[in-house]
Formats: sequence, C-alpha cells, structure tokens
Amino acid sequence: MTAATPGPIEKILRAAAVGSGCADDDALREALASAALGGGRWVDTLLDAGVLPDEAGFFWKLGPAVGMDFAEHPVPDAGQAMHTRLPARLALRHRLLPASADEAELVLHTYDPFDLEARQMTGRMIDRKVSWILSPRSTVIEALRQGYGVGAERFEDLIDGRTAGSGDDALRQEVTVLDDNEEATVMSFVNQIFSEAIRERATDIHIEPLESDVRIRYRVDGALNEVAVPPNVRLLQNALVSRLKIMAHLDIAERRLPQDGRINLELNGQRFDVRVATIPSVNGESVSLRLLGRERMELGALGLTESLEAQVRELLALPNGIILVTGPTGSGKSSTLYTFLRELNTKDRRIVTIEDPVENKLDGVVQIAVKPEINLTFSAGLRSILRGDPNVIMVGEMRDLETTEIAIRGALTGHLVFSTLHTNDAVGGISRLVDMGIEPFLIASSVRAFLAQRLVRRLCPHCRRPAEEHQGHDGYLESLGFPVDQKHRILTAVGCRECRGTGYRGRMAIIEICAVTPAMQELVAARAPVSALRLRAREQGMLPMRDYGWLKVISGETTLEEVIAVTAADHGA
Repeated sequence: MTAATPGPIEKILRAAAVGSGCADDDALREALASAALGGGRWVDTLLDAGVLPDEAGFFWKLGPAVGMDFAEHPVPDAGQAMHTRLPARLALRHRLLPASADEAELVLHTYDPFDLEARQMTGRMIDRKVSWILSPRSTVIEALRQGYGVGAERFEDLIDGRTAGSGDDALRQEVTVLDDNEEATVMSFVNQIFSEAIRERATDIHIEPLESDVRIRYRVDGALNEVAVPPNVRLLQNALVSRLKIMAHLDIAERRLPQDGRINLELNGQRFDVRVATIPSVNGESVSLRLLGRERMELGALGLTESLEAQVRELLALPNGIILVTGPTGSGKSSTLYTFLRELNTKDRRIVTIEDPVENKLDGVVQIAVKPEINLTFSAGLRSILRGDPNVIMVGEMRDLETTEIAIRGALTGHLVFSTLHTNDAVGGISRLVDMGIEPFLIASSVRAFLAQRLVRRLCPHCRRPAEEHQGHDGYLESLGFPVDQKHRILTAVGCRECRGTGYRGRMAIIEICAVTPAMQELVAARAPVSALRLRAREQGMLPMRDYGWLKVISGETTLEEVIAVTAADHGA
C-alpha cells in the first residue's frame, strides 16, 4: 500500500512551513495528513499542531505561493466601524478582518487563503471589489476582538431580529422581554463574556451602565482594562443583568437595592466560583463579578525563597497561637491563608473558618459565612467554633475588639488561629492590635508571627529585556537600598503579543515575616515604640519587604518599578 500523493494545497503548505524553519519532517507530515481530513480547515489544523516555529515567517512564505500580499500587522481604518464594512457573523465565522473600505473596494485580511466558503459568501454579500491580504492568525483574531467586541456575532443576531422592520424606534428601546431563541442568544452572549475573561486571566468583570452605552471591563493583573463591545449593546443591558441575576439566584424584579449572589460556572473544562454583586446606579444596575478558580495552590507555588518557605513551614507546624497576614485590600491575603489551610488540611486536623464571604470552598474544611442579618457575626460565629473542638481556626478578618479577644482566647487555649489585618507592614500589626484595645501582654503571649505582603506583576518571559536605563544611576539605586553590584541583572517590561503589550503576565507576592520571639515579646509587653520593634525584628533576621522584592528583581521575575510602587508607603517614597 503506497502513501497518497500530496495534493497542491499540501505541497504549498509544506514548502511554506519548511521555508519558515520547520525542521521536524515527521511531525509536519502528520500535521498535513490531519489537515487533509480537517474539512477544509487546512491552516487552522496546521497551526494548532504546533509544528511551526515562526507563525509570521510561515505566512510571509505562504503569501507569494498563493498570489497574495502579506501584512504582518494589519491596521484597520479607524474612520469607519468594522461592523459597517462587514457583518459580524461573516467576519467572525470566517475570521475576515475588514481593514478599509470605500464605495469601490473592500480590503480584507485573512489567514486562510484556502477558505473557499468565505470567498463565496463574501462574493454574494459584498457588491464591490474585494482585495485579499494575508496576515498571521494571531493578529487577525486579536484585531477582530478589538474591532467587533466580545460576543458580537450573537449580539448582531439578536439586534437584527429585534430591529428588522421596526425602524429606528427599535434602537431606542432596551430589550426587556425575550422569546426562547433570544434568551438562548443572551445566554451565549454571557458565556462569551465569561470565556473571554478567562482567556484574558481576569479576576473581575465589571458591567457598568453609562448614559448612552454599557461598559465592560476586566481586571487583569490588578489593572482594569476596557473591553471592546458591539455597538448598541445598551439594548441588552436589562436582559444581560437579568440573565446574570438568574444564574446567581437573585431577585430579577428588585432593581433598587444592592444584591449579592454566587454562580457555579463551568467553561472549557474548568470550574469557577463567581461572586456576583449588583449595585443600583442612576443609569441602571452595575454588576461586578469576581472569578474564583478552584485550582489547588500548593505552598511551593507561592514562589518563596528557601529560607522564607522554611520559616513558613515552621509556623504552620506550631500547635497553637495566632498567625496574622497583613496588607491592604487586594494584596492577596486571603489566597495566602487558603494556601496555608490546604497545607494543614489532613485527616487528623479539624479546620473551621468564618468568613465574609466564603471566597474559595475547601474540601474537608468547615466554612461558615457571616450573616449579620441573623446575628451570625464574626464574634458570635467564633464563639460557636471554639465549642466545636477545632484544631485550626481561620477568621476572615480581625475587625473589632470583641472578635480579636475571642481569637486570642482560642489561641491561649490550644488552637492555631489564622486571620488578617489591614496594616502597611508586619511590625505595624502589633501597634494595630494595641490601637484596637488589646493588652500588650496578651499580644506577646498569643501572636506567633505577622506576615505582611503585597502583589507585584511578573515580567512577561517572552519580551523582558535588560533595563539599560538604570545602568548609569548608581546613586539612585543606592538611595533605594538596591545592591548596586547587581544592577546588571535588572530587567524591564517591553510588551508583546503574549502579554497584550503590557510587559507583564501574572502576579506574585513579596512578603516580610516578623516572628514574635521571646526578645520581641519583652518589647511588646513593655509597650516599646514601633521603631524599636522594627529594629529588633531586623536584628533577629527579618528581611524587609522591599529587600525581598530586590531579590525578585535580581532573579528577573519583576521590575524595580513594581517593587518601588507597592512599598513606597513604607519608605516615604
């Protein structure tokens, strides 16, 4: 039995792949064989196989072979909205990017010159000359996302159905009542919002009504990024909010009061808990969605240095006492506590938490959500927990004197207690407890350590480069406390396709740990000032947060600017 003779398309693709640097002939042959069975998706199948080392180089070689000009970075004409040049359903289905158009000609970028259906559909729907240009798949898809907006294809179907034969008045009425097909379209539109957020690694989604539009923003690596949305999305505002309320089991008829709920979401094989908060505004209801992944985070994934990880493990091995994680809102305190609890979650330990709200569900852990409306407060819940024979207790936050006193009582009676405080640094946790009214001798005898942390953005590994701008500024680096002999290892953010031009991808914690040793206990009990406590902490080996950040800069994980930004309040800079 002889192998089938390669067709003309296979020959063209093979030549372009080899010309762009593909050296694995067996993998290329297998990918082309799979593409031949792919129902006409030649280019998609070949790219998905991962055998091409240089995508742009492949399309640059493919262009002349198919008689098309090549443009690596297509720049759509900003003078005319994309959906007016080419309908979203056609553009997004066949991945056709309308770069420019006038009465005589439409210029389309494509990455698949063998998509005959796209050419036929375009010929039937476009009544002018069409010029075709070849561009890389990644740039075409990204430009389509930005130009048409999230969920544009589904949105266009709904709006067309709503406005067909209705004149301009239909565009002035918000969609409120939907038939079955329209409801399915809204569900799909919501799913696309979630899918896009997950693809972008967003932690939050904000759907905010404006006076004449609706704004959707994703929070990625701590920064808010506005998402392109289809035109006239304001028409879907009520339907969109109602759909989210139904998913979160909220009252869709109540639009005057804030509501909180939760969605259990499964997309692309991943499971997420989504916290939903609605807020009434003068332009309608705003919805905030917090995406909480259910992935397990191990202690080793925190990226601690060996010495700090060893110190943390010593603290987790303690039989009793309080361990407090401090930092401002959004500094990752809860994530760190959950990591600690997962490390301690064994069959011989009973772990009980009281939180407001429960952010992540932990198997094998009894988790209680605060409900002030029925008098289930932190203090009331904590009293009940202490009667329930726990080994480990986690209190979401030390908010008041009563809660803190009960937690201290629990620590003194043999329990290991975890909680959080809002302070700038580790040593500041001591003065914060004193300010709350806790007697210093109780702090000294019950608290085992304060762990302060901040989040900094990780450098994108694909585009980071040496920071030449810092090489001639030794005086500035010395004033920051950065080791000048390591300045050659400072990297800077650049920006590329992988990180969407930000230069960063992901976040990490920088921390400091103040252990309450016997020497520290004496100072605390004697009401020593914070300056004396901080000096003693450094003498006994505490690595300040900024110095820990310098270690992460030297290892190439983050930038000098990120560390300075999150530690400026601690250094008056």
